[in-house]
Amino acid sequence: MGKILFLINSSGGLYDFRNEFVQALTARHQVYVSMPDDVKEKELKAEGCQIIKTPINRRGINPLEDLKLCRAYSRMMGELKPDLVITYTIKPNVYGGFAAGRRKIPYIATITGLGGAFDRTGLFLKLVITLYRMGLKKAACVFFQNEENRRIFQKMGITAKKTRMVMGSGVNLERHHYEEYPAGEETRFLFVGRVMKERGILEYIEAAKALHSDRVFFDIMGYCDEDYQDLLNGLEKKGIIRQIGFHTEVHPYLAAASAVVVASFHEGMSNALIEGAATGRPVIASNISGCLEAFEEGRTGFGFTPGSGQELIQAMEKFLALSVEERAMMGRRGREKMEKEFDRRLVTGEYMDEVRQILDNS
Repeated sequence: MGKILFLINSSGGLYDFRNEFVQALTARHQVYVSMPDDVKEKELKAEGCQIIKTPINRRGINPLEDLKLCRAYSRMMGELKPDLVITYTIKPNVYGGFAAGRRKIPYIATITGLGGAFDRTGLFLKLVITLYRMGLKKAACVFFQNEENRRIFQKMGITAKKTRMVMGSGVNLERHHYEEYPAGEETRFLFVGRVMKERGILEYIEAAKALHSDRVFFDIMGYCDEDYQDLLNGLEKKGIIRQIGFHTEVHPYLAAASAVVVASFHEGMSNALIEGAATGRPVIASNISGCLEAFEEGRTGFGFTPGSGQELIQAMEKFLALSVEERAMMGRRGREKMEKEFDRRLVTGEYMDEVRQILDNS
């Protein structure tokens, strides 16, 4: 049995979107998970994972904190001596990759999206590029979730020994099984994601103000990651939106929705989008890489330019003009697309193939 070490910034992210991969590894290897929280600690332990608590400031840019994280990863690897390190998201990718590279331990990184870092200019962007180059240059393989992200990395000179493409994290088609479309004349839009500017919350609010009525409702599911709570509370008091909050089990809310809305400026591959489609719900999504791959314009959903509240309103108006039968058909087509292209078993197979290649050659 080999030793596998995961470096992650969220136990929920690992368990909710990659647990099939974890289970495939625990069946054959000793699996250690370095994570900052205990949200899914019990579940991961029950599957045979050994947990190592490692604090991470996910969005902070304090160099002393980041240096401490890099040292913590290096010490961890020195003590465990893993045969393979697997990382997700920017800080584990960068600092975990750097530590693994220095210790000559094979590692796999996954780019789950670029966020707003690559929209910046000047010294900050140069710093981000430099850190990525340092973190990924010795990676045995870097997985990308859309071609645009891979092209950007190539253009910036951020290279690894090998890259592979997967359809995001895929979707568990049993957990997110098809649900019959809601009957009735009400329309319920569901925004899924962290409440922050680059997730498109302001455009969603603009649409809610323009279109809400006694038959058209706007729900928001996700925790408030930026300073919008007072704004949301005020809108809720006026009956413009409803706050659902953060939930680890999203399927019932997807099933209750008429359409799932993803208004992000950046995505690796939108989990909310593919889970909504798997449930049989039409989607209204940003026309960006990480969303475009997961829906078909006019067949499984409608797209719009991110950052344009007016285009989002127009997309929603197109949806509102559809009959219930047309919406249900759109949802069924979305489910079929998920079954053909986004089954999580396919994604898990890609990762396991890479793991076998690395361990066989090490």
